[in-house]
Amino acid sequence: MSHSLSTLLRMLLRMSTLLLKTLREEPAEAEVPSHRLLLRAGYVRRAAPGGYTWLPLGKLVLDRITAVVREEMTGIGGQEVAFPALLPREPYEVSNRWTEYGDDIFTLQDRRGADYLLAPTHEEMFTLLVQDMTSSYRDFPLVLFQVQTKFRDEARPRAGLLRGREFLMKDAYSFTLTDEGLTEVYAEVRAAYQRVFDRIGLSHTIVSAMSGAMGGSASEEFLAEAEVGEDTFVGCTTCSYAANTEAVTTPAPAARAIPAGSLSVHDTPETPTIASLVDLANTRQLGGRTDWTAADTLKNVVVTVRHPGRDDELLVIGVPGDREVDLKRLDAALAPATAALFDDFDSRPDLVKGYIGPQDIKVRYLADPRVAPGTAWLTGANEPGRHAVDVVAGRDFTPDGTIEAAEVRAGDPCPSCGAGSLTIRRGIEIGHIFQLGRRYTDAFKVDVLGADGKPVRPTMGSYGIGVSRAVAAIAEQHHDDRGLLWPDEVAPADVHIVAAGKDGQVEAALELARTLVEAGLRVLVDDRPQLSAGVKFTDAELIGIARAVVVGRRLGEGMVEFRNRRTGERGDVPIADIQRVITDALG
Repeated sequence: MSHSLSTLLRMLLRMSTLLLKTLREEPAEAEVPSHRLLLRAGYVRRAAPGGYTWLPLGKLVLDRITAVVREEMTGIGGQEVAFPALLPREPYEVSNRWTEYGDDIFTLQDRRGADYLLAPTHEEMFTLLVQDMTSSYRDFPLVLFQVQTKFRDEARPRAGLLRGREFLMKDAYSFTLTDEGLTEVYAEVRAAYQRVFDRIGLSHTIVSAMSGAMGGSASEEFLAEAEVGEDTFVGCTTCSYAANTEAVTTPAPAARAIPAGSLSVHDTPETPTIASLVDLANTRQLGGRTDWTAADTLKNVVVTVRHPGRDDELLVIGVPGDREVDLKRLDAALAPATAALFDDFDSRPDLVKGYIGPQDIKVRYLADPRVAPGTAWLTGANEPGRHAVDVVAGRDFTPDGTIEAAEVRAGDPCPSCGAGSLTIRRGIEIGHIFQLGRRYTDAFKVDVLGADGKPVRPTMGSYGIGVSRAVAAIAEQHHDDRGLLWPDEVAPADVHIVAAGKDGQVEAALELARTLVEAGLRVLVDDRPQLSAGVKFTDAELIGIARAVVVGRRLGEGMVEFRNRRTGERGDVPIADIQRVITDALG
C-alpha cells in the first residue's frame, strides 16, 4: 500500500471503532439547542463547569473551522505565532488590566509566590513581541495572529460552548505606523472575517459595538442571528444602521427654553411605582393635568458602582419613567467599572426609596440624554409619600453628565438617519474587531525608527474570532427537529454511509467507503454490528452530515440509496455512479 493511499484511508471513520456515544434522552444540563445536540450527537462531553472535552467528531468540526480561519488570515498577510496561556502579572500591571479585569480572570501564584494569570487576551504580549522584534519602519505593516485557548472566570457559565470558562479563540493584532494604515488593515481583516463566516455557513450581521476593557475607538461585532443569543442588536427600517444595543445612542430632544416659575410638591401616598404614581396624578389632576403618562415621569435608580482597584461608589441614574435601566448598557457605559442595583436604603436615609428626585441630591447623578435642559418632569420630592411637579432640568437640577443606560425598544428612532425606526434581534457574538490605536504601544513605550529618521509609535488593531463558539453558533443556525445539519465546509465528513443490515451489506459499505476515500472524499461509515437500521438512520440524522448513502436491500441489484437531507432528495443509484452523484451534490 502506498504512503499516499495509507494517508487517504485514515480519512475513513468507522463507527464500530469510533469513540462515539449518541444519547436518546435530552441531557438535563442542556439549555439551548446547540448544547443539547452537540452532547446528544457525541461531539463534546462536559468536563467541568464551563469546560468541555472535544470528542473525535467535534474535534474534526473544530479543526475545519480553524483551517478556514487560518487560510483567510494568512491570505491577507497574517503571520501565525503562539504565546503561552500562563502569563506573568507585570505586563498586565503596566496596561492596568490586571486591575480592570477584576474577578473575570483566573489568577494564581507559582511556588515562589509570583503572580500569574491565565490569559483572557494577549494585547500586552503581542505588543512586547513587536517591541522586541522590530526596529524600523521597514518592518511594518505587520499582522500577527494565533489560535489559542483563552480563559475567563465566568460567574455563571451556561449554554454549553456559548458561555464557557475555557474556549478556543483566534486573536490577531495589526501594527501600522499611521492611522490611515490602521484603517486599511482594519478593512482587510473585516473583509476576511466576512469570508470566514460565509464559508462556514454562519448568517451574520456586522454591528457597531463598545470597546469595553479592550480600549480603542472604532469597534464592530459580528453577530450570528439566533434566538438564544445573549447579544441584543438593532437595525434600522430605512438605512443600513446596525448596532449592539449597548452601543446605541439616543438622539437628544430639541433644545427648550428654561421655563419661569417653580416646581410644586404634592402629597402622593403609597405611590412607590411609576404606575401607581401616574394613576394618582391623573386622579388628583396634579399640575392641572389628567393626561399624565409614564413617559412624563423621571425614574431615579440607585446603583453601586464597583471600580477596579478603588472604593465602591453610589450613583443615581435618571431615565424617563416608561423605560427601565438596562444593566448591560450601564456596564458598557461605565467600563471597566460594573454596576449593581443598590438595596441598602436603611444606610442612606437621604435616598428615599420610591420617592427619589434629582433636585438637591447628594450623590453623583447621571441622566438619560432625553433629560435635556428645559424638559419638565414629575418625579420624587426626596420625602416619603411626596412627589414634585414641573421639576425642570437646567433650572431645578443639573445632572453631572449624561449616560446611555435606558433600555432600547423596537420603534425607537434611528440615531443615524432619524427617518427610520429600530427593530430588535438577538445574536451570538462570533467575532469582534477594534481599532485600538496606541493604548498599548503608549503603555509600553514602543517606538521604531521612521523613514525620516525620527521615532514613530505604531498604532494597533485587534481582531478576535471565537472558534469554539462558532461551532455552537453553526449548530444553532443549522439544525432541525431530527438533529444537526452541518454546512459542507465544516462537516466532519462529506458523506455518511449506512450499512442497513447484514448479508454482506457491512462489507459492501466498507468497500464503498474505501473507494470514495481513494477518490478524496471524507467518509463516515456506520458499520456497527447488531444494530437495527432504524437506530442507524436516527443516529445519522442526529450527527448531521447532509449526504448519506444507504447500503441496503437492493445491494444485490448493484443499487444503493442516496439521501440529501438538505434538499430532501432521495433515490436509488447504481453503485458505479454514486461517487459522481456525491461529488455533484457537494458542488
